[in-house]
Amino acid sequence: MVIRILYSIFTQTLIVMKFTIDKQEKYVLIKIQEAKLTTLVAPELKAEFLLLHQQEYKNMIVDMSETQYCDSSGLSALLTGFRLCRDTGGSFILAALQDHVRKLIAISQLDNMLTIVPTVNEAIDFIFMDEIEKQLHKG
Repeated sequence: MVIRILYSIFTQTLIVMKFTIDKQEKYVLIKIQEAKLTTLVAPELKAEFLLLHQQEYKNMIVDMSETQYCDSSGLSALLTGFRLCRDTGGSFILAALQDHVRKLIAISQLDNMLTIVPTVNEAIDFIFMDEIEKQLHKG
């Protein structure tokens, strides 16, 4: 498990974001272990997406099974991950969304842009199928 500790200059408090990173050959799985993806933790998630992108991970799966609430800052962080993957020809997949988060994405009309699947296993299958499809189109 990765625990990031940030110091907020605005509230003068320590902010902790909990998540795990599972790096595989074809993808990286980020499991957010936060009930709320808000202004307090979203900047750290964005930073992690950027770091993974710099490490040349083009396929990212975000397991949001523990995230019950997301605000506009959380959505912005997710969109950062989406853009980084898209710009390198990769896939950005959200897995196991809770109802509130799914509704916010739908209201924001991002459900047509983002790839959303019910489970992490389905996300992994999607990555492998997408990679096979790209290989077929090349050759």
